[in-house]
Amino acid sequence: MSNFTLDDVHERTYKARDAWWTVLLVDPPAARLVRFTANRTNITPNQLTVGALIVGLGAGASFAMASWPYLLLGALLYHLSFTLDCMDGKIARLKGTGSVFGAWLDYIFDRIRVLVCAIALMGGQYAATGNVAYIWAALGVVFLDMLRYMDALEIYKVRSQMRAQLRRLQEEAQLLELARKRANGEDAPVIDPIDRLLSPDPEADLEDQVVGDQPTPAAILQQGFNEQFPWYARIRNVLTRTRIRPHLISGIEFQMGVFIVAPVVAAVISGAIIPVSALAGAGMLAFELFIIYKFWLSSRDYNRTLATLEQQVEELRAGFPGHHQPTLTGADSV
Repeated sequence: MSNFTLDDVHERTYKARDAWWTVLLVDPPAARLVRFTANRTNITPNQLTVGALIVGLGAGASFAMASWPYLLLGALLYHLSFTLDCMDGKIARLKGTGSVFGAWLDYIFDRIRVLVCAIALMGGQYAATGNVAYIWAALGVVFLDMLRYMDALEIYKVRSQMRAQLRRLQEEAQLLELARKRANGEDAPVIDPIDRLLSPDPEADLEDQVVGDQPTPAAILQQGFNEQFPWYARIRNVLTRTRIRPHLISGIEFQMGVFIVAPVVAAVISGAIIPVSALAGAGMLAFELFIIYKFWLSSRDYNRTLATLEQQVEELRAGFPGHHQPTLTGADSV
């Protein structure tokens, strides 16, 4: 059996930045469960993913019953399901057993859990009250969850493409500059300050890194945003010290608002599910619009930087006859 410590779990599985719900309410118990699971059992991350879905379906079944005891039970089961869902990734990172299929399975099962629980929660209330607003609420919850995760995936994909393009042009510029210096008898290494462009993005990449990675912030592709909102960096830095990301109402908090907070409040105040869910949805939409605006500003910084790099490359190319231009291969690659 393994002998992982809590420090191992913290350093190797805690994300450098995460949702406040996860940081405050999930990670503390999950860390101890992960240590026990990793040291005393042979449970795999995929088995935990399946277990999280089963418990999530149990939450949906409880929600469908509509009465206040079942609403409380459903909220409890949903939180347990989310805890198991967090554990699968932590076990994978701790043991190095993650896989592409496991990541896909985790994502698909998450969406299934949200779909089933939304239909069960709102459908149960509709069956109990006959209020058609619950049907529209179910559609709204599913739509907002889909919107959040589609937007996150697309922004991640486009940002990766942007950085790959900058990397390609940067490497070509460095190669051409190195060749020019060698042709002039110089032997100094090329140190290009534009390399800072490709440092980790504080708004996204930290969520893919763990505490032990000690990530560093980016600067250039955030210039436009930082100039317009200088106060944001101070808030971000304060939250980062506690691992809480500034995106305070994301898909996670939205789910918890709908499937934990709303049922708990509705167990005390009849009819509270729709208002609480609407409040959670409005908060998530507000933060999504903020992220989209920030991404738009970053794309403008990217276009300006791309133009600078392209001009630099063209000027360097002009110094070489076409058939003598160096290529990014072999020992000359940087």
